[in-house]
Amino acid sequence: MFIKNINSKLGLLSFGFIAVIVLLSGCKLEPTVSTTKTPVNTNTCLGENAKFSLDFLKTNNQGKKDERGINHVIIFNPKSPELDFKVNVGLAHKIYAKDNNGKLRKEYVAKNFHEIIADENAKLNGQAPIAAINADYIGTDDKPQGLNISRGVDYSGIFQNKRSSFGISGGEATQRKASIQAGRRSNEILNYNLVGGNGRFYRDGVFKDICQDLGEFACKGATNRSLVAVSDKGYVILLVNDAKANSDIELSEVNQELLPDMFDDVLSGIASNNCLGKIQEGLLFDGGESPGLYYNNKIYVENSGPIGSVFLIYKK
Repeated sequence: MFIKNINSKLGLLSFGFIAVIVLLSGCKLEPTVSTTKTPVNTNTCLGENAKFSLDFLKTNNQGKKDERGINHVIIFNPKSPELDFKVNVGLAHKIYAKDNNGKLRKEYVAKNFHEIIADENAKLNGQAPIAAINADYIGTDDKPQGLNISRGVDYSGIFQNKRSSFGISGGEATQRKASIQAGRRSNEILNYNLVGGNGRFYRDGVFKDICQDLGEFACKGATNRSLVAVSDKGYVILLVNDAKANSDIELSEVNQELLPDMFDDVLSGIASNNCLGKIQEGLLFDGGESPGLYYNNKIYVENSGPIGSVFLIYKK
């Protein structure tokens, strides 16, 4: 009986000891499981990730991510060493080519978006772009109209000093800067990759509804848009809004083609939701009818008419 009692007590003690070990083990494992489920991820907000280079997303007109959103958005950091940039225009010959007298050749031809982003002139060091957006108008003479400079080489049109343009400077990657303004920049390094645009709707952080400036057709008739904006933290937002996009879209009250008074809502929403800072400068690339957007081997938007220039992004 005494031996039985001892065995019984030892059994209880052993069980208790094992139970305590299990409980302690459980306590130790719990934080590990929790950490695995909800890791600290610096990529959740693009602007807070020091290594962020480029991302593609879709949003509604409030700037909120939406898998069926009408706004196709590319956000990038001009200072990223992983990226490089170039401008392409419609030419009948190799870009940067010169004639026998050493003068730059400028034999322009009309090209649609899919042609101008895929011809030999669209390559940089033999590499095709990862992203592209339409930019300048084309005139009846097939020439671009605004300020267009490709890696320091000028292909500008008659309105180069009147219309604003968007660009990325040259120099070391960590020193690159995005700019939007009319005419050439006083700092020559900023005149490296520039593309002409249309109405400027942010200036020094102040938003302006440019509907009256655009005219009735471009304001309310042709409501598909391509835009570019620069934040006070230096990030760039490229946006194309088009109900005819090659993409899954669900139209709603907060997900529709944009009128100029709606530019502020969508861009400030994108900037806020992605920690990009506040929008400082904004430019409309066209008045409608010609938006084009390409990303990662897919053309999301293309319209029928030829264009004057495209802004191209490359991933090293």
